Amino acid sequence: MLDSIDAIEEALLAHHYVADRALATTVLLALKLNKPILLEGEAGVGKTQVAKTLSEVLSRRLIRLQCYEGLDVNTTIYEWNYQGQLLQIRLLEATGSADGQGAIADVFDQRFLIKRPLLQAIEAGAHGEPAVLLIDELDRADEEFEAFLLELLS
Repeated sequence: MLDSIDAIEEALLAHHYVADRALATTVLLALKLNKPILLEGEAGVGKTQVAKTLSEVLSRRLIRLQCYEGLDVNTTIYEWNYQGQLLQIRLLEATGSADGQGAIADVFDQRFLIKRPLLQAIEAGAHGEPAVLLIDELDRADEEFEAFLLELLS
C-alpha cells in the first residue's frame, strides 16, 4: 500500500526509478488529495518517466497528450469519424432508411466518436478506473489551450 513516503520511494525504485524525498512526498500528497502533479525541468531529467513509472506502480493505464503549437480543445477531447458518418449516410440512403431525425441521431452515435486523450482520461476516472494522464511539452501549447487545461484540471 502506498501510504507513506518510504513506500512511494520503494515502489518507484522497484520499477527502476530513483526518486528523491521531495518527489515521493509530492506523489503521496497527489494520491491522497486526488490532485494532479506538475513537473517542470530541463529535457532529459525524467519528468515523462515519472508518469510512465507511476502508471506501472499504480497499475493504471497511461494516457499521453503531446502538446504542440496550434493544438486545440477539439483535437484533445474528441473528433468525429467523418468518413464513417458519410458511409453511414450513404448506406441509409441506399436502403431507404434515411428518416430525418433518426438518421441524424444514427450518424452521431458513439461508434463514430474518436475519443482523444482528455476524454479517455475523464471516462477512465468516471468508470472507476483512473488513468495516469501525461500532458507532455505543455509549454509548446497556446495560451487558450493552457487556460482550458487549467479549467479542466481544477
